[in-house]
Amino acid sequence: MNNKNYLLGLDIGSSSIKAALVDSDTGEAVGAAQSPDKEMLINTPQPGWAEQDPESWWFHVKEAISKLTEEKSGLKDIKAIGISYQMHGLVLLDKGHKVLRPSIIWCDSRAAETGEEAFNTIGHEKCFKQLLNSPGNFTASKLAWVKNNEADIFDKIKYAMLPGDYIAYRLSGELNTTVSGLSEGIFWDFKNHKVSDDLMNHYGLDTNVLPPEVPTFSIQGELSAIASKETGLPAGIPISYRAGDQPNNALSLNVFKPGELAATAGTSGVIYGILDRLNHDSQSRVNLFAHVNHSKEEARLGVLLCINGTGILYSWLKNQLFGGQISYPEMNELAASVPAGSDGLRIFPFGNGVERIFQNKPFGGSLNNIDFNRHGRAHIVRAAQEGIIFALNYGFEAMRDLGVLTQTVRAGMANMFQSELFCEIFASVTNTTVELYNTDGAIGAARGAGIGAGIYNSTDEAFASLKSLKSIKPNPLITDIYSELYHQWKNELKSMLNNK
Repeated sequence: MNNKNYLLGLDIGSSSIKAALVDSDTGEAVGAAQSPDKEMLINTPQPGWAEQDPESWWFHVKEAISKLTEEKSGLKDIKAIGISYQMHGLVLLDKGHKVLRPSIIWCDSRAAETGEEAFNTIGHEKCFKQLLNSPGNFTASKLAWVKNNEADIFDKIKYAMLPGDYIAYRLSGELNTTVSGLSEGIFWDFKNHKVSDDLMNHYGLDTNVLPPEVPTFSIQGELSAIASKETGLPAGIPISYRAGDQPNNALSLNVFKPGELAATAGTSGVIYGILDRLNHDSQSRVNLFAHVNHSKEEARLGVLLCINGTGILYSWLKNQLFGGQISYPEMNELAASVPAGSDGLRIFPFGNGVERIFQNKPFGGSLNNIDFNRHGRAHIVRAAQEGIIFALNYGFEAMRDLGVLTQTVRAGMANMFQSELFCEIFASVTNTTVELYNTDGAIGAARGAGIGAGIYNSTDEAFASLKSLKSIKPNPLITDIYSELYHQWKNELKSMLNNK
């Protein structure tokens, strides 16, 4: 590893912390590590709640770095650090910069009613014009929930921030955030290009509780002496990029321009497209945030469709049906052993908190039409894949209404996109070509760090080595079949929604 320059990317997920080392000269990933080996715990003290201890993120950041850099000779050659992080979480610090309570993370739904009340009181038109979204169940509403329900904690708050802001602070000792981050928390006023006075005043929040803004691509701090001692990395390495996991996933797939699309199917499933103008979904089924290359002068908005219950459904089935004693590839083989449509069995994968496509109203997951004499575990696994894809396509229809049109979706060859069957069904249901790449959030964060530190002069240079591994087109043999199956699934969903 001597005489080489490297970029370090950290991906702060709710399941694990991933770290990647990228050779800045070739753009190739040369190392990867993860901590913990099994999924991190998400605490659910009440139904609909989801919390994690930010200190556990920091512990596993250090563990992942330690695994990645066991060959000590390469440590001195890391030139920049980039951070990707789980979106919409809330981390609270007191005046001594100590964590006040567990982080209220992305899939926690306790603030949905708080956000809905703000939406109605501030006014739908004003929210859409300024915030591009309903305040919903996002970070600002979570902070307001703490104010309304945990006054003793709220009174001690000095700073409120996102998960990535906290990890950047632990690395550098400096507190700051980004416009992209503020927009994902629904703090940002796109009309007036600042934190929203209307929202903060409505919630009774002081703007000073938010850290100062820095550009997404910039020197946001340097590795402190304290963090150097804890991580084993040399002090002074610049932290030069930070973004939420979905904007960062798009970046990792070189998705920057209007009309380009990225997808992921991890714990949650996301389709993320780029628009070049301010817009909104009047039904709040999808959300718009500042993309990593958004600026006041040139709008670049990420249109985000999220289905919470995606990979987590697959993981749940693995544990509940098979006691965890089966691999995901083996589950994929089982799914391929039954016909399209799973012999009438249908799954609605909405069991991981409230869903935005249903205006943050509780829905719950369900398995319909089961026949005890006909359906087995293979049918359930295939119905899960189909239900996840149908749910994504249902949301994709809202994206198309906003003008997000494309024939190609880019995805990393990871999580559910490792399944050939999943990719084929996805392409055929959405009528898009799926391009798969050997990249992930940690690798993308490393390349983003290279841009922010000035090591790369452009995004084209940063992603010159990114090549498509495989392209999956809609299968004409099943396109018509799945068109009808999706129609049936959608009609059944509408019937269920009408009865809620």
